[in-house]
Amino acid sequence: MQYASSDLAPRDRYKVLTAFVLPRPIAWVTTLGPTGVVNAAPFSFFNVFGEDPPLIMFAINKRPDGRLKDTWTNIQRTNEFVVHIPDEEMALAMHNSSGDFPPDMGEPNHLGLKLAPSMDIKVPRLADAPWAMECKTWQIINVKEDRQLIIGEGTRFHIRDSLWDTKAMRIHMDEYHPVGRMFADRYCRTNDRMDFPAAPVVKAAAE
Repeated sequence: MQYASSDLAPRDRYKVLTAFVLPRPIAWVTTLGPTGVVNAAPFSFFNVFGEDPPLIMFAINKRPDGRLKDTWTNIQRTNEFVVHIPDEEMALAMHNSSGDFPPDMGEPNHLGLKLAPSMDIKVPRLADAPWAMECKTWQIINVKEDRQLIIGEGTRFHIRDSLWDTKAMRIHMDEYHPVGRMFADRYCRTNDRMDFPAAPVVKAAAE
């Protein structure tokens, strides 16, 4: 089975990509509206793209009826946002925050999520998230006018105390249970893990 991407409608390309490129990490993004309303929305076309500077990128598209999403308009106005990684305890709230909320109704307030102030930016963060990164816009790339690639530079990390060994600078993996996006409304746990020995160092054959 093979397809030329140009032969598929955009919706069918989306189905192929999301069916096989998985599980995908989820960026749960908070932004600040013009009246102070805190918006929270998940995006799974997302990942980190380097550490110097620490960059993340996620894709945000218009709604099917052409309306701009609150995250889009808020980032355009403020150039600030916070990216969180949801875990199992917060997974249902994360999923529910993907619904269609009016701009004057903040998802954290509606869903009963605690907020905490950020330190470098004005946008609050979700207090109970296991990991969060305050971000300032590094670059925005417009894609066909109906989608934007938001590239953010992290300015500060917030880590749940129980997850991090500050001396070794290592995570306690047995305590960390992020969720991944599959497709449609399906998600996955990340508890079934594999460990391998170090990869071999293969020397070139002697001439």
